[in-house]
Amino acid sequence: MNRLLATIAVAAVAMLSQSTVSAGGYCGAASYNCCPTVACQPVSCYTTCRIERQMCKKTVMETVWEPQETVCQKQVYETVWDEEEVTCNKVVRETAYRECEYEVRRPVWETGCREETYTVCTPVWETSTRQCSYTVRKPVWTESTRDCTETVWKKVWDESTRECRRVICKPVTEIVEKEVCRTVMRPVTKTRKVCVDTGQWVCSEQCLPGLPLPMLRWNPCCLPTLCMTQTPGLKIPRRQWCPNVVEKDVEYVEYCPEVVKEIIQQKVCRMETEEIVEQIPIKTCRWESEQIVKKIPVRTCEWVCETVTKEVPHKVCKFVKEEKTRSIPTRTCRIVTEMKTRQVPYCVEKTIPYTYTRKVARCVPKTVEVKSCRMVCRQVPREIEYEVCRLVPVQVCPQMGGCGTCGTGAGDAKSHESLKPVPELPAAKDGEDAAPMPTVEEEVPSTEPAKPEAPAKSA
Repeated sequence: MNRLLATIAVAAVAMLSQSTVSAGGYCGAASYNCCPTVACQPVSCYTTCRIERQMCKKTVMETVWEPQETVCQKQVYETVWDEEEVTCNKVVRETAYRECEYEVRRPVWETGCREETYTVCTPVWETSTRQCSYTVRKPVWTESTRDCTETVWKKVWDESTRECRRVICKPVTEIVEKEVCRTVMRPVTKTRKVCVDTGQWVCSEQCLPGLPLPMLRWNPCCLPTLCMTQTPGLKIPRRQWCPNVVEKDVEYVEYCPEVVKEIIQQKVCRMETEEIVEQIPIKTCRWESEQIVKKIPVRTCEWVCETVTKEVPHKVCKFVKEEKTRSIPTRTCRIVTEMKTRQVPYCVEKTIPYTYTRKVARCVPKTVEVKSCRMVCRQVPREIEYEVCRLVPVQVCPQMGGCGTCGTGAGDAKSHESLKPVPELPAAKDGEDAAPMPTVEEEVPSTEPAKPEAPAKSA
């Protein structure tokens, strides 16, 4: 970065030195120092304009809101509660008892015994043997071989070709012109009248009266007397918005639909058929049979019968009968009937009168005085000051002479105003603006008025 700045500085110094050298090389003909100052000054009188400001006054009607109290009467309804006695009956339920006889049957158990004879069989086991013959079959295996003829099928492939014809579709693109209608929104400039508030804020002062204060004064008898004296009031600045509604023509753009026809180029694709002949290789499969003889080992099983005898031990059971006697306890139940008495409750209803006091509401009308405060407006005239700007023509006549810097002489330009009389502004009427000047004067507002704010309501 430092190297770049140093390079730029060196280049600037070289250019300045080169321009100075080149100007000196042409004996000063390449610079403006040799040109006299008189050649740069105007040679004839010319008229300029200066702005002159003047303060004017006009009377404006100001709306003042004052509070006003009014007393009116209105009817109010009050609720009054009256007491009255009411007699009612209530039902009281009491519990009474009566005697009721009922029959009860209860069981009575009696215990006894009885004898019973029964027969018991006792088993007796005896051991003996017996001979048992059975036939047993044993397998005897014999091995041998046998011939088995089997037919086997083998695959045999034959290759050949066949001609195949097929039709294909090829896309062909063409450009076609087509007329298309579309809707275009055309802008149309129109004007309409709009009401614009170009008013301004006006500053004024509101005087508030002072408070009465007690002060000592000397009466003619040279005695001090206490009297109330009014103190000076206060001036409070106040801003008020003066509306000025002006109609202006405002341009706006409205888009209107319009149908436009256009010719566009469109690509169309169509399919053309073409026949193709192809040689397709074919592979054919056929089956050939072949006889094969196989030797299969065979194993034959023969069963041989054999009789076997053996002694088998067995037990024989015999039952011996025997009579026995036993005692069996018995329990007998019999039903005994008894008479009992009980108290049965039941409800008895009685009607008892009673008296209570209740409050009954009724509305009583009543006339009440009500004070209300309303704001009453009135118009108060007030003078305001405003500033009028105008352009006053001034004629300037330069003197022909040399330039003070060259030593040829000092030339000063004389300026004087035209002796045209200035007309006085006519007095403005109440509620009207001051009349404009008849000369080349125009009212130049000092500042653009701010957006109006809601004026505060005076108490």
